[in-house]
Amino acid sequence: MTVAAGIGYVLLALGPSLSLFIAVISQKPFLVLTLLSSTLLWLMSLIALSAIWRAFLPFKTGLLWPYTLVILTSVAFQEALRLFLWRLYKRMEQILDAFADRVSKPHLFITDKMQIALAGGMGHGVAHAVFFCVSLLTPAFGPATYYVEKCPQMPFFLVSAIVALAFVTIHTFSMVIAFSGYSEGNRMDQYFAPAVHFTAGMLTLTNLASRGCVIGIPLLYGVAIITLGYCGKMVWRRLTENRGTLH
Repeated sequence: MTVAAGIGYVLLALGPSLSLFIAVISQKPFLVLTLLSSTLLWLMSLIALSAIWRAFLPFKTGLLWPYTLVILTSVAFQEALRLFLWRLYKRMEQILDAFADRVSKPHLFITDKMQIALAGGMGHGVAHAVFFCVSLLTPAFGPATYYVEKCPQMPFFLVSAIVALAFVTIHTFSMVIAFSGYSEGNRMDQYFAPAVHFTAGMLTLTNLASRGCVIGIPLLYGVAIITLGYCGKMVWRRLTENRGTLH
């Protein structure tokens, strides 16, 4: 492969996030800081999880339950971290609202809150893409490519980029759903994020089967589309309900 191919893989995994960053996040410095801090925090969590599980890898069995256990514990840890971020965000919101009262400014609008959640979710997605995809792409800039026996149809780097894009989408918009659920006390929205996170993680196990990527990748994108659609429906509902408090 060439440098162009390597850059293409990076843009495939992170291109939509870059567009969203330019269109929305970059317009407000506070959102940029939220994105950067979220990315760093999620990267640290992934590094910590990998350090814990490194002691048990590679598994010396062909059974799926050890991999299921890895995914289950990883998702549980990250969802607990998401709840921690929500509580941290609520504390920050109280501070900002108190400051707004002192300077006679309005409190955060619902659109501001959704954008903060979007920036936090994008940080989660970017961290996932960097950890599971971009960090593996150095050989892709060389003169050759790499295939794995289980998925001979596509280069390994292409599969990684495609999977990373799906997870970036899922993490970005599931954060908006989760934060809305926590704010409203909506159980459906609260459970949606961990459910799709675990489902997406389990779908990656199809890559362990021969030609499993042919089935797993479309299913993974099905989960991403469901997440995007659910988020859009939720945002529309909340904006409609709070029409009088928008900018």
